[in-house]
Parts: sequence; C-alpha cells; structure tokens
Amino acid sequence: MIRARAEVEALTPYAAPLEGRRPFLRLDFNESTVGPSPRVLEAIRRLPPDAYAAYPEYAGLNAAYAESVGVPERHVEAFNGVDAAIRAIFDAYGEKGSTFLTTAPTFGYYEPCAQQQGMVIDEVLYPEDLCFPLAAITRKLESRPRLLFVCNPNNPTGTLVEPSTLAALARSVPQTLVVVDELYVAFTGRSVVPLALELPNVVALQSLSKAAGLAALRLGFAIGHPTIVERLRRVTGPYDINMLAVVAGKAALADPDHTRRYVAEVLAAREWTLDELRRLGVRCAGEGGNYLLVWPPGDCEAAVRTLRERGILVRSMAKKPVIDGSFRLTIGTLADMRRFVSAFSPIAAP
Repeated sequence: MIRARAEVEALTPYAAPLEGRRPFLRLDFNESTVGPSPRVLEAIRRLPPDAYAAYPEYAGLNAAYAESVGVPERHVEAFNGVDAAIRAIFDAYGEKGSTFLTTAPTFGYYEPCAQQQGMVIDEVLYPEDLCFPLAAITRKLESRPRLLFVCNPNNPTGTLVEPSTLAALARSVPQTLVVVDELYVAFTGRSVVPLALELPNVVALQSLSKAAGLAALRLGFAIGHPTIVERLRRVTGPYDINMLAVVAGKAALADPDHTRRYVAEVLAAREWTLDELRRLGVRCAGEGGNYLLVWPPGDCEAAVRTLRERGILVRSMAKKPVIDGSFRLTIGTLADMRRFVSAFSPIAAP
C-alpha cells in the first residue's frame, strides 16, 4: 500500500454531520429552519436543460456579494463554501513548520487543515466564563505566528469579539495573516470587513449557508486585500462552485428582505429561549449567533438521546475542552423553539 504524506497519515479528519437527519427538527448544525428565499427556488427551476451540461459561469457573483456588503468587487472571491476558503488560506499561506494560532474550542475544520500543511498548532483555551482570551492571544502573538484564526462569534461558545479588538490585534502583527470567520455575522451585525479593506493582513470569511439558507449548495466568500484574494484564487480549482450554487446565490442576494426577516425572527426566538431556559434553571451561554450552549442537568448524552427520540436533534459537545457536558442548540423560529422547550422541559425538571 502506498502511504500518503506523513501529515495525512497522522490526520484526524473533521467529522461531517450524520446522515438521516431530514425527518427531524434539526437544531444541531445551525442551519436555517425555513430554507432560502422563494426566488432561489424559482431561479433554479428556470434553468434550461443545457445549463446542467455546461461548465458553470461565474460572471456577476462576486460583484453581487461585494455590493451586498458594500465593498469593491476586487476585494471579494467566492468559494465552494467557507470550508473551501479555509482550505485555500492554508494552501496559500500555511507554511510547513510555521505556527497556526487559534482558540479552543472552536470550529473543528481549522485544525486538520493546519495538520495537513505540517504547521505547529498553538491553541489558547477559553476560560470557564467563555470570554475571549485576549491577554493570552496577545502574548502568543509576540512570537509572530503565520496564521491567526478567530471565529467571531465563536462556534460553539458563542463568544463575540468587538471588531476594534481584532483591529488592534491585526495592527500589532503585520506579518501574521489574521483570518476572521464571520459565518454568523448576519445575526450580530459586527464585522471586520472595513478592517479587511484597510489592512493587508486581514481576511473576513462569510457565507450564504446560515441566514440565507443555502447550506446544501455550499457558497462562501473571502473578503480582503486584492493581493490576498488573488493568491487564494490561485490555489482554487477553476470550476469548484457548481452552477446551481451560482444561480441560487445571485437570487438570494437579490432578496435581502427574506434574510432580514429570518434573522429578526431568530433573534426574537433566541431571547424567548434564553428566558425559558433561565426559568428552568438551566445554565446556558452564547453572546452571538443563531445558537446557544446548554448544560442539561444530569447526563448530557442521555438528554441528547431523549431529544432525538422526541424528534429533535441537538449537537453534543462531549469531550470538547471547557464545554464538556453541554450541547449546542440551534435557534430557529419561535415555533421551532416552543417545540424544543416543550420537549426539553421534562428533561430539565424531571
């Protein structure tokens, strides 16, 4: 048997979602619970048969997203989901033996990407109160790591960092590429995009997967200095994004009101859910995003199984540092959350 590179042989791959989730109320992977704008479905239905046989064309996609976030098109590049943008950043800038700095726990795909490049991984643990470990990160930056990734708000802790704080960090280390994963920015409104236009060492990552409801079609964007964006384009396949995603993305961007309405409903449902969990005396955490961490009384894994038996999926945080014993709860519509609380209340107060 021919062995892969040593880094690949030693790799622990990122675990994708389980199959067979469709029949459930899916509150486990922070997806939209209402789906995309009707304009998306209409646009896909209008595709002629020959569109499926031709290679995809991308004209107008970057421009549409750039307009939606108020930046020049030269600062934007589309990817086959933010995961592909993350992979491209490591391919372009992740030098073997250099240091990758991030927090823990955080999004699980960063680490395997760093491992594949043979990077030294330096993780700073969140404290028990789940506040951003600013002092520790600042000290680590003194050694000038090659890459710093900050998920903001952090997945799964929900920790939110002010853009001004990230700006100060980026300015202190001009030789470090600071990547801010803003997958949930629609739910917070706090973005480093203006900083990514100003500083050549900042990249913001955004997506249409969550608030716009296009997770199945995989469409993400990197926003940064034109030189950074061009280097990421160099390490990306010429047809990585499929035509359905292109059509859907343009249609979703043409209907921002659909996304705004969903975000408003989620934020209202989030406050209602927080009130209900506090009423039940259940510990919960999360400053931003369409999700919360919940610590059920007793055995967390048993609670996750019971919720599944009642038709609701949540994601266990078992064995994750600092947050072991909790599960991550996606916030959907108010109707979704009423259903969750109805199923969870007997678990919280048996």
